[in-house]
Amino acid sequence: MRPIIIGLIAAIMAATLPAAALAATGPKTATKGPDISSDQKAAGMKAAPKLITDAGLPCDLAEARLIGQAPNPKTKLDDKYYEIGCKGSVGYIVVDQGPKTPPVWEVCPKVDRFDKLTGKPYPGACWLPGNQDDAAQVAPFVAKSQTPCQVSKARGIGHSDTAAYFEVACSDGRGYILQTSAPPDLGKDVKMDSCLRYPPGGQVNCALTSYDDQMKIVDTYAAQSGKSCTVKDRRYIGEDEKDHTSFYEVSCTDGKGYMLDVDATGKVNPIPCDQAFNIGGGCTLTDARAAQTEEDAVYTKLAQKAGFNCDVSKYAAFATSPAGDEAVELACSNRPDSGVGIFAVSSQDAPMVFDCAHADVAGYHCGFSTGDAVLPTLTADLNKLGKSSCVVSAQRFIAKTVDNHGYIEVACADGGRGYIIEYTSQPLAPDQAIPCVSAKQIEGGCTLPTNKG
Repeated sequence: MRPIIIGLIAAIMAATLPAAALAATGPKTATKGPDISSDQKAAGMKAAPKLITDAGLPCDLAEARLIGQAPNPKTKLDDKYYEIGCKGSVGYIVVDQGPKTPPVWEVCPKVDRFDKLTGKPYPGACWLPGNQDDAAQVAPFVAKSQTPCQVSKARGIGHSDTAAYFEVACSDGRGYILQTSAPPDLGKDVKMDSCLRYPPGGQVNCALTSYDDQMKIVDTYAAQSGKSCTVKDRRYIGEDEKDHTSFYEVSCTDGKGYMLDVDATGKVNPIPCDQAFNIGGGCTLTDARAAQTEEDAVYTKLAQKAGFNCDVSKYAAFATSPAGDEAVELACSNRPDSGVGIFAVSSQDAPMVFDCAHADVAGYHCGFSTGDAVLPTLTADLNKLGKSSCVVSAQRFIAKTVDNHGYIEVACADGGRGYIIEYTSQPLAPDQAIPCVSAKQIEGGCTLPTNKG
């Protein structure tokens, strides 16, 4: 998020407002907000219509107050601080910086009301009656998203020029990141992403719900699936934005594994891993494919014809393949990385092999290669993109988008911040290397340990 001047309102107000403006906060042990005078309300209601227009706020004015004023060291004039309440939407803190500068704003759920250490109230926070319930302010936007969520808590995260972000906690324990327009407008699109897409330690974090607590629900879903599975490990895959179906993977202590398809009502449909290769890249906690060796020589010739130098030592077919072709993972005795071959069965397609550094981008997850085996290939991709100083030491596949672009996060051996490499899939090739500091909006940004600093 870009720095917003209003994000510092609380500190600025406490430090710079005249004593008269702070007098209403009461004793140091105050546990409620400042008293609001009729004069403050009158001044706020008088100024608010123009401020709303000048700031471009989609606000049906309900209430307003003048908070106070403080000198601006840059303009050498006094800035005036207002709180504005809107009917059925979020409220705002707005700063009038004079006739030559547009007012700036921040949503009320972003501004802390009390100092977390002392408990003292911030006079520059939102204290109008309609602005004190952050959950109620955010709830209309959650309802517009049609995500099943009774909002119990909410907080503002920040905003850019085009989007505002909130964290939302639901009464059932789930959590989401809500994205709206900036400023938030109920007439424009909203988006809800599960907090499970933002693991602890990433650039964006959920603080109102626990990642571990949310993942515990996967065990409940596994128990409701009708399958005998003592959960060994679990993975969140994603959520369908249209019908809000969620997908999880579980591995079981007996070696089996399942994808769990959970609809918006909580109904669970278990999908065995050997039938789930088209969901989230297939199972990664277990590999249900049977390794075979009978046709090693045949697949060796096909791989070499495709330009992939592999003496096939074993192979395993994927359950889903392009029409008329078969998709097969190939392990090689002459190289540490495996590959995914697409070979014609009833079509006239030429044989093609994806190395396992890029197979996830193509829609297939390799089970024969270790993660280290693909690192030199990813280093070579960075070199092609002009990033020759990074020798890749770790990697993780992030996602493939609906427009067939894939994203892989890489870390650098020197401990410096790494990159997210974006790939096109037709043809499959590296397109750009995005520094982690600039990649926060790609599925929560970089999360490999050396990339989080």
